[in-house]
Amino acid sequence: MRLVRCLALAAGLGSAAAGLAIGPAVAQKRGGTLVQITQPEPPSLGSYISTANPVGQVAAKIYDGLLEYDFDLKPLPSLAESWTISDDGKTVTFRLRSGVKFHDGQPFTSADVQFTVMEVLKKVHPRGINTFSEVTAVETPDAQTVVFRLNRPAPYMMAALSGYESPMLPKHVFGQGDIRSHQNANAPVGTGPFKFTEWRRGEFVRLDRNADYWKPGRPYLDRIVVRFIGDTGTRAAALEKGEAHIAGFGAVPYNDVKKLEKLPNIQIETKGYEMLSPVVELMFNTRKPPFDNVKVRQAISYAIDRKFVIDNIWFGFGKPTNGPISSNFAPSGLYSADVMNFNVPDGVDRANRLLDEAGFPRKADGIRFEITHDITPYGEEWRRFGEYTQQALARIGIKASLRYEDVATWLKRIYTDYDYDVSSNHLFNLADPVLGVHRAFHSRFIRPGTVFVNGVRWSDPRADELMDRATIEPDPKKRAELYAEIQKIVVAAAPLAWTHEISFATVLDKRYRDVIVSPLGLFSSFDRAWRE
Repeated sequence: MRLVRCLALAAGLGSAAAGLAIGPAVAQKRGGTLVQITQPEPPSLGSYISTANPVGQVAAKIYDGLLEYDFDLKPLPSLAESWTISDDGKTVTFRLRSGVKFHDGQPFTSADVQFTVMEVLKKVHPRGINTFSEVTAVETPDAQTVVFRLNRPAPYMMAALSGYESPMLPKHVFGQGDIRSHQNANAPVGTGPFKFTEWRRGEFVRLDRNADYWKPGRPYLDRIVVRFIGDTGTRAAALEKGEAHIAGFGAVPYNDVKKLEKLPNIQIETKGYEMLSPVVELMFNTRKPPFDNVKVRQAISYAIDRKFVIDNIWFGFGKPTNGPISSNFAPSGLYSADVMNFNVPDGVDRANRLLDEAGFPRKADGIRFEITHDITPYGEEWRRFGEYTQQALARIGIKASLRYEDVATWLKRIYTDYDYDVSSNHLFNLADPVLGVHRAFHSRFIRPGTVFVNGVRWSDPRADELMDRATIEPDPKKRAELYAEIQKIVVAAAPLAWTHEISFATVLDKRYRDVIVSPLGLFSSFDRAWRE
């Protein structure tokens, strides 16, 4: 029964997608160059090994995935034109689209899917390690059929098959050599609508139209140029003058967003982040004193004035939070507000009491201890957030020095060397907590060298057990109960201090149409984008 329903669903989605995604052009025009501002410059274009935000903004134009998604997060066909799921949920069969070619002219086949999942995503992708953990084999009965064999059901996997999250790689290119340091990481070869052409370090990446793209007539644009502009004022000025056409993820400071939205040639778009649900956090190195003491971590959580941060640093683009799961999951029951509440009026008093109890009294100069705060190297908001936390911690007797490094150095410091006290960050919840939340504090994700996972090195057997059960629990009510308990445990342990949910704003030149057409926004392929 389930097999039949899934077949019908897949067929229905395929028909819908044919009309929505690859129908004939009506008003769209061919030609033009879209200039995208991405900040900071990505450390590489290997999106199969790094989920760093700037990497995804570029690589998602080059690599396709098996599926795409609508704004309700429902899967749509892409490289896979249909799929079926067995009754026991342990076999997923994809029918691949025929006639698809990589940018070097070689055909895309089931062997490429098998290689990508089993040899790349399962082994080196920061989130793929979790997403595909239940996949025991990928079988290839013919060139256009792929069968995923799972140890246990993994329904969340179907939400993680976009070109951004699970890029399909050519086996004949990436199958040779060490995938972690592959020579084609920065000369990517995909099946996507745009081909990599040039990377001039410190200036831009140029992507040209793939004339052989499998969606007839697409892409409409001739070229995408991704510019890297260090100065925030110059970024805003480039958009104002029409020299650049799109920027998001805080590349334009929010005070400038407020100014730009008044211009007749600019629109501000907040759609395109539905599949991300970013939550801002302070990370504590929980294996290093004094942050191995839960009372110290709780004290800092109490000391943060979340409303002040949102109003004065993110200009109102945010919502206070106490925990790791975004309130966007409230309709599904997976979000719980029944957790320890650090967002209280007397937070500073509580913080001071906790630090006294933890054995860190103020000395004669009023300072309890000194730390270094490594700021996320993603722009002005993060610098100002660092400056704010410095002031907030000073109020409770903690002297914080700020350190701002380039992305590659910061990533290595936090996720490889663990050479830090406190850092700031924002993690995406993605389409399911299994994909975006577990990685932040499940013991399995303490993996040196893997970025954006459990960099705080916090470990709790009970929380691990609950997350493992929630991963495969099919009953929505029971799953919600599990996540309620998970949130209660994790928030009280405070391995991170969650401050707010970001509401990102994309600045877009009005001459460009159909640019934000996916819940992945800037992480999508732009194959439908066109210029008036």
